[in-house]
Amino acid sequence: MRRALKNDFFERPTLAVARDLLGKYLVRRKGGKTEAFLITEVEAYDGWHDRASHAHRGETERNAPMFRSAGRWYIYLCYGMHWMLNVVTGPSGYPAAVLIRGVEGVNGPARVTKRLSINRTQNDKPAVLRSGLWVEDRGFIVSSRLIGRSPRIGVDYAGEWARKKYRFFLKNHELSLRGVTHRVTTKQ
Repeated sequence: MRRALKNDFFERPTLAVARDLLGKYLVRRKGGKTEAFLITEVEAYDGWHDRASHAHRGETERNAPMFRSAGRWYIYLCYGMHWMLNVVTGPSGYPAAVLIRGVEGVNGPARVTKRLSINRTQNDKPAVLRSGLWVEDRGFIVSSRLIGRSPRIGVDYAGEWARKKYRFFLKNHELSLRGVTHRVTTKQ
């Protein structure tokens, strides 16, 4: 069963979306080629109060997609050289998003965007098939025992928000669905 996720999946609370993205597939279609990768690691950024979020100081030209409807991409340049892929969550007007930190075989958010040829051209576009970048549910059920949580990476400047366990990752384990087995190895 392959089913592209619809807006109702992303319109939920950010932490729930972050957790539930684990085991889903990030799919990229470009130049007639389609590739899909199991999502293994994410980080949640939840509203104005979250001091690690780009939305903490209000809406800007850069973070404007975070304030729009859920189920769209927020892609920004980090350190002037690395694209970061986020999907917007929650209700319109509430700035929240989930950073895709790792996919099967690719650890690190800059490596994910490089591997999938993702850049600013996908920014503020819907996460749907016609955009060439979407998320699919392929029927994997990820039990809580397979999910690790930790503080987010690289947000020490955020004070108490740096310690919140808003990073979710698949522990090293096998996921099975109808005879198909995936061995998931992640950096923890």
